[in-house]
Amino acid sequence: MDQGQEKFYQYILARVPEEKQDAAKALLSESFQKQADGSFDQAYLTHFAATITPLLQPGHVQEVVAIMKKFGTNFTK
Repeated sequence: MDQGQEKFYQYILARVPEEKQDAAKALLSESFQKQADGSFDQAYLTHFAATITPLLQPGHVQEVVAIMKKFGTNFTK
């Protein structure tokens, strides 16, 4: 995990309730693996957003969705 991934990992986990942490960690691990092997694409980003959103604490959903949208507009692959 690179420094940016570690920062995102900590950011997301801080916004996920304890009982959903394992699911969030697994999803984050999968996304980092896809980045490493070059298979992270816009379709996966859409899947990631749809899967992570229900894991977030309700008060943080809009904040995280906005960040993912910003990432998506900058996504070039």
